[in-house]
Amino acid sequence: MGEEPVRIGELARRTGVSERSLRYYEKQGLLAAERTAGGHREFPEACVDRVIRIQELFAAGLCSAKIAQLLPCMREYGGSATATAALAEDLAVERKRIDAMIGDLLRSREVLDEVIAEARTDGEREMA
Repeated sequence: MGEEPVRIGELARRTGVSERSLRYYEKQGLLAAERTAGGHREFPEACVDRVIRIQELFAAGLCSAKIAQLLPCMREYGGSATATAALAEDLAVERKRIDAMIGDLLRSREVLDEVIAEARTDGEREMA
């Protein structure tokens, strides 16, 4: 027996993504829904994980057009397309950008760690 479809409100609740965003994802070709006789959207259960992945890709800085190109190449979401050389190159550029962001974040964390350590040392001196 197949899994029950998920209505848009339930998908929004389970993923923490607004219904408006889910409609946008559908319009951008990132999600596909069936329509009931009453016109309500019903998504396959697998869309829960797919929406979470879409959110992760957006958080990494990818645009919806790039995500739409990428998702069909991801086997975990039923994709059977093979990435083109152009897409692979675009994604390599995105990866370099993300690596640079990670480096920046690590440096920021080091600065914060230094300030925190100094503040704690100063606080201990004040209490002594």
